[in-house]
Formats: sequence, structure tokens, C-alpha cells
Amino acid sequence: MSLWNDPDRWSALCSGAVCPICRPPEPLDVVAKLEASWVTMQEAAPVPGYVCLVSQTHAVELHDLPEAAASAFMRDARKVSRAVAAVTGAVKINYEIHGNSIPHLHMHFFPRYRGDQFEGQPINPRLVAQPVYKSGEFARTRNALVVALDSNTA
Repeated sequence: MSLWNDPDRWSALCSGAVCPICRPPEPLDVVAKLEASWVTMQEAAPVPGYVCLVSQTHAVELHDLPEAAASAFMRDARKVSRAVAAVTGAVKINYEIHGNSIPHLHMHFFPRYRGDQFEGQPINPRLVAQPVYKSGEFARTRNALVVALDSNTA
């Protein structure tokens, strides 16, 4: 059953009162703090180079952010996109904003590669066999992403 079918629980999540992102000082697996968001990355990823951009301001939808915060979030998204492309050599990056299970604005970045398991279709993380990184590859990718974000002016 979807969380939004429990109106009280969904309302509490949407308000930020019990948001699992807002309750701790920051989300898990943060690798960088940008102007309006955090960049998270974890080894148990659906594809190599996957990252998630999480808004520092609680909002459910992009249009819920004040104009300045929305513009800053999109500047951060451009910065992350450029860094992911540079670090991974992806032929395409897919961007997804859902919030169906955690109603806190966040954007997924899925680098796409020639011959990847989902070529010609969307990535389905539930069908990914772990691990997607070879030994030591996650740390190298994460470190390269951090460097690219630091040197990337937008």
C-alpha cells in the first residue's frame, strides 16, 4: 500500500514533521553540500555514477519552493549533471523526481552507458544485481565527483 493512502501519515511526511530527511541534520551518504542541496551517493547504486540531489529546504514538489530556492536547486542540478557527465563518461543522463515514498524534493541522476542493462528503456533499480561497482571503483568515482563538483562553477 502506498503511503499516500494513509492521509495522516502522508500529511505528517509532507509537512516535514516526520520527514526522514529533515529530522537528522542532513540525509545519509552526503558527499557534497551545494548552494541549495546535498549530493548523496552510495555504493549500493542502480548504476555506476548514480547520485541523488536532495533539497536542503523541505518541499514536496519543485513548485513548492520559493522562486530563489527553486532557481538555486536547478543551478545545483546543472552542476551535478555536468560533474556526473565528466566523471562517468555517460552517453546520456536520466533525471527523475518522484517523492512517492519520501515526499521531500530530491532528484535522481542515472548515468546511461552504451550496452547497459536497460538500453532503450528506463532504469528499473529493482532489477539491478549488486554490486554495480568493481572493487575500489566506488571510492574512485565518489572522489572524482567531489573534485569535479569543487572545480565546477555551474
